Amino acid sequence: MRRLRACLGAAAAVGLAAAGTTALVAGSASGATSALSNRWYAAAPYLMPLDNDPPDPAAIMDATGLKAFQLAFVLAPNGGGCSPTWGGTAAVSSDTAVQSVVNTIRAKGGDVSVSIGGYGGTKLGQVCSDAAATAAAYQQVITKYGLHAIDFDLEEPEYENTAAIKNEIGAAKILQQNNPGLYVSVTTAGTADGTGWFGKQMLLEAKSQGFTPNNFSIMPFDGGFNGAASQTSALTNFNQILQSTFGWDQATAYAHEGFSGMNGRSDTGEFFSQTDFQTVLDYATSHNMDRFTFWSLNRDRQCTPADNGGRTSGTCSSVAQNSWDFAKYSVKFAGVTPPSSTPTPTPTPTPPSTGCKPAWSSAAVYTVGNEVSYNNHNWKAKWWTQNETPVASEWGVWQDEGAC
Repeated sequence: MRRLRACLGAAAAVGLAAAGTTALVAGSASGATSALSNRWYAAAPYLMPLDNDPPDPAAIMDATGLKAFQLAFVLAPNGGGCSPTWGGTAAVSSDTAVQSVVNTIRAKGGDVSVSIGGYGGTKLGQVCSDAAATAAAYQQVITKYGLHAIDFDLEEPEYENTAAIKNEIGAAKILQQNNPGLYVSVTTAGTADGTGWFGKQMLLEAKSQGFTPNNFSIMPFDGGFNGAASQTSALTNFNQILQSTFGWDQATAYAHEGFSGMNGRSDTGEFFSQTDFQTVLDYATSHNMDRFTFWSLNRDRQCTPADNGGRTSGTCSSVAQNSWDFAKYSVKFAGVTPPSSTPTPTPTPTPPSTGCKPAWSSAAVYTVGNEVSYNNHNWKAKWWTQNETPVASEWGVWQDEGAC
């Protein structure tokens, strides 16, 4: 998918370490609001501010009472280097688009966390020379946006790279030390027994480095799950893994455990309804878990009737819903009662294309914006690609533009 290479040295991080506890104060000068409670950062759903038809955060706040958003994803540059970008393409240092989103949210009394990593692209931990250099890159993001919270989304393929995970966990520890009060979550894949081998190795790396975040969250979807019962079972099993890894009792493990779900139809065709979210929310609150979030607000709206249930989309849930139904469960987790009666914004359906673009070729090289046709649908490339068959996938290279 996205391409990589080289990195800054550790020298940049040395200066940051010397700055020590001034890091968040410096960030505040760039327009940060007063910090929200940790419960809000723990409840922040994911929002892609530059992709997947970003919804208006102000409208979501008005409709649901939501105050916190988890902006995704910060990656290494596609062309190589150890500097933070949005999605591998938009440098954080020169960003104005995401800053505008942050300003909109803060003007209404809310705040943001930023998520680094995710499923696709090249992660900074993979290309930066060591933990200090990785931390220096992430500190640029904290300072740029005056952050009070950050999320390390450590999953495939990065978490299969021992050196990269060592860099990421080491960076998280450095940021936690240099930014007092910074809320740090670590998110990884979920399986029926809690998390898989690589997730367990990540926990052991955290233990070896003496690093404890606010929570370790699992994503119990895309792994043969079937509704809320399978998810709460995975959360119970993950709690036992946390106990055995860190020597915690059950209550302490739950206090450091989080849930990160997927609303509606998952990438593998699982379905999670509003009822499932309520069941998991009840489990999380009754066990005093630290985090309840989901992927994503871009998907928290109903698809057009023709698409409901038929595919996984980055811009709608594929289940019957009112707009922002799932966001209201995050609001409840934060301890707030969502508005009971608000107008529901309805997305404008995108009419299907009538003419087919040139046929996709496995031998051709496509770059961002190139359009092709395949299986009677038109597709647009999100980034450089060759020999990647157009399919509907949240994190895939191709965006489905509809039937032709």
